[in-house]
Amino acid sequence: MARDRRGRPRTCDSIQEPNIQRGKFQITWDPGEANPKQKRFFEARTTFIAYGGAKGGGKTWAVRTKAVGGAICNPGIKILIMRRTYPELEENHIQPIVSSVDQTIASYNASLRMMTFFNGSTIKFGHWSGEQSESEYQGMEFDWIFIDEATQFTERAFNYLKGCLRGVRGQEVGGYPKRMYLTCNPGGVGHRWVKRLFIDRDYIHDPDNPEGWEDPNDYTFIPATVEDNTALLENSPQYVKMLAQMPENVRKAYRYGDWDALGGNFFPEFRLDKHVCDPFRIPAHWTRYRTIDYGLDMLAVFWVAVDEDGRSWVYREYTQSRLIVQDAAREILDHTMPDEKIAATFAPPDLWSTQKDTGRTMAEIFMTCGVSLVRASNNRVQGHMMIKDMLAPMRDGKPGLMVFRSCKSLINDIRDIQADENNPDDCAKEPHELTHTVDSLRYYCISRTIPGERPAEPSYEEEGDEEDYDRFLFGGSPDPGYFLFGSEVF
Repeated sequence: MARDRRGRPRTCDSIQEPNIQRGKFQITWDPGEANPKQKRFFEARTTFIAYGGAKGGGKTWAVRTKAVGGAICNPGIKILIMRRTYPELEENHIQPIVSSVDQTIASYNASLRMMTFFNGSTIKFGHWSGEQSESEYQGMEFDWIFIDEATQFTERAFNYLKGCLRGVRGQEVGGYPKRMYLTCNPGGVGHRWVKRLFIDRDYIHDPDNPEGWEDPNDYTFIPATVEDNTALLENSPQYVKMLAQMPENVRKAYRYGDWDALGGNFFPEFRLDKHVCDPFRIPAHWTRYRTIDYGLDMLAVFWVAVDEDGRSWVYREYTQSRLIVQDAAREILDHTMPDEKIAATFAPPDLWSTQKDTGRTMAEIFMTCGVSLVRASNNRVQGHMMIKDMLAPMRDGKPGLMVFRSCKSLINDIRDIQADENNPDDCAKEPHELTHTVDSLRYYCISRTIPGERPAEPSYEEEGDEEDYDRFLFGGSPDPGYFLFGSEVF
């Protein structure tokens, strides 16, 4: 059995007692002593285990230790460690693990970013760069997946990586149990979904989609603060003082792990109870528009109606990646109802850039395919301020921008998108997968629109009701038109 230098059993989550023996040599690997919270993290057995809250709780060390210990104790297991960017991955995981694991135990292939152990186990190191990573990890299978700093990942990335938890390997009795280990701090693009699953424990139980139900028994959260990490306090006694000197909301989040201290998004005024409504039939006299953000990586289209008071209603959305211009135009037309009269379709200025290979613009190709475009301003700060302005209440107290509940991509992205670190008046450009829908909405909000015109009320009784006798017999009271009867008007 694997033991540390003091003779204590290691926590490595094996299905049966592993034989840590290679030829005549006993395999030893001693990462150090775990604190009580880290041991709980090691010993948790649910499908999804999250560890963290405050900064300084020893999360990254726990990931490295659990992953390497699991690879040593479980022959043939396949493990993935993920960070948001490659420099973070290299600094926090690859270099420390490669330097601490003897070459008699495992070898590292830098081109594959994979460590292979003597017993056939592997640890792959990966980073997430948006939609292109989906194709990179398509078809891959892992027994354990570690997402370090999970609040830097979108919910879409989390759900995609869940699909990689599959396969049967290792023990002939059915393989290793599939698990996902997460570490997290409040704030960041993933704040909302991490808080929902592990802090609020608010799980989806959609009667129309029972396969998508989330089982509360699958989720474990282990809170940690800097006080739990005695090694850090001994080596860096000033760390607590640095956390205490941060702004109040950041201090509450990073020092004490307060998940309500940081909202984490650029549009905190957007509220589900205020800005989201159930779908209804759009009146025929409301003016209708389309707005698009187009690139080969994503087409994001919204249909927006303006009522007689000037309030905008986003009532339909369509998002799809990997579409050439002709296919994008066809999808836009296919998702527009035959009786819909679209006053204008707003689009970003870059669609009017001439293509070197054809000498044409994408706007021209859209037009020849039946979708005429109106060039919108690309002023990012002004456009995002216009979104905020439209989210504010109008004279009647209701917001100037409403979104149908069916427009889920827009609702999720506008709640998750962050402020730019270098310009707090602008949205962050990363993760890029969040920007398409918000940019599409920005092109609409910064453009000029016309309110719907309420039809004039008929001046006579509706059919079936009693009609005015004088109007029926004499045509009603005289007006200036009587003086023109029988004459030519020039």
